[in-house]
Amino acid sequence: MTFHILTIFPDFFDGPFRHGVVARAAEAGLIEIRRHDLRAWTKDRHRTVDDRPFGGGEGMLLKPEPVFEAVESIFPERGDRRRVILLSAQGTRFDQAAARRLAACTELLLICGRYEGVDERVAEHLVDEEISVGDFVLSGGELAAALVIDCVARLAPGVLGNRDSTVYESFAEDGLLDCPQYTRPAEFRGWRVPDVLLEGNHEEIRRWRRQAAVAKTTKNRPDLLQ
Repeated sequence: MTFHILTIFPDFFDGPFRHGVVARAAEAGLIEIRRHDLRAWTKDRHRTVDDRPFGGGEGMLLKPEPVFEAVESIFPERGDRRRVILLSAQGTRFDQAAARRLAACTELLLICGRYEGVDERVAEHLVDEEISVGDFVLSGGELAAALVIDCVARLAPGVLGNRDSTVYESFAEDGLLDCPQYTRPAEFRGWRVPDVLLEGNHEEIRRWRRQAAVAKTTKNRPDLLQ
């Protein structure tokens, strides 16, 4: 699977993708991450990518010309498994179901907004979808792109050593949070691991984990039970 990132700060991604699962997957050739500097598609000597919004207002907007030319150059052909995504606070909320859907693609191109946003013609006429990573505003789309790539990449075949790792976790197909997890020691500062986890009865453990997952979801994210 290949991820393309269109950004004015390509060096931003040196840190997020240098460690952990994503780094190992890239080294193994399971995924590829390509960074594209939006300024490469500008034509003036100042490499201008932004301008003031029509109608007045604060801040600057990314201009449509370099964004359109960049996307059309990176993806001369489009298809169902090659999608263009704009990271934006105005987008639909990204969740695990969206990650699973995007993981079925072969290539994703993520456009990182900056300043006050991106000319609306990009959202209306260029991208396949507009995605928000939460109900808050970031200073740019780079952090959001890193989150999306990390979440989608771990779903790619072979990235995680255990296939069940993506099945038995929070926001899996049943929509619940993951159950509480414990490790050694069995007792720590007077707090003991539930006995059922120590007794080796796999059916009882499965039943306990399901009940504990429902209880944790009820406590922390009751909205998921809707």
